[in-house]
Amino acid sequence: MKVTSRGHYGLRVMTQLALAYGEGPLALGEVARRERLSLAYLEQVIGPLRRAGLVEGTRGQHGGYWLARSPDVITVGEVIRALEGPIVPVECVAESYVPGSCEREPECLSRSVWQRVRDSIAQVLDSMTLADVAHGLPGEPVPLHFVPRRRVPIEVCART
Repeated sequence: MKVTSRGHYGLRVMTQLALAYGEGPLALGEVARRERLSLAYLEQVIGPLRRAGLVEGTRGQHGGYWLARSPDVITVGEVIRALEGPIVPVECVAESYVPGSCEREPECLSRSVWQRVRDSIAQVLDSMTLADVAHGLPGEPVPLHFVPRRRVPIEVCART
């Protein structure tokens, strides 16, 4: 399964909305600036997220978008499915697959591999929330935007 830029950028949008959760609407232009992404592309990405009920928005000068639910209950899997569709490495392990529609099914030895791949990917994506992504998972490095910048004094050398 290859995640497209739509899924990748959509998760970045959702992470920014998670960081701003409870602070009111966040303008998509501000998200584009923070993430260094095209505003026009983000406008295309936000539509499926709205239709999936993951974000809400309002227009106008003080408009923008916000998460429809708390970031600790929206999973990465929900976001990816809203933008990419079902998690399916090969068609014969899709939920919509009709048993017996592949003539090789009775003797196919690789199908179980793809089922395990599908289930593993789904388990990882469904076990992580937007809060996990925004604030870092336990035992993992803290995202750079949370690392306080240390002030390092500049030493001035006097020439003699």
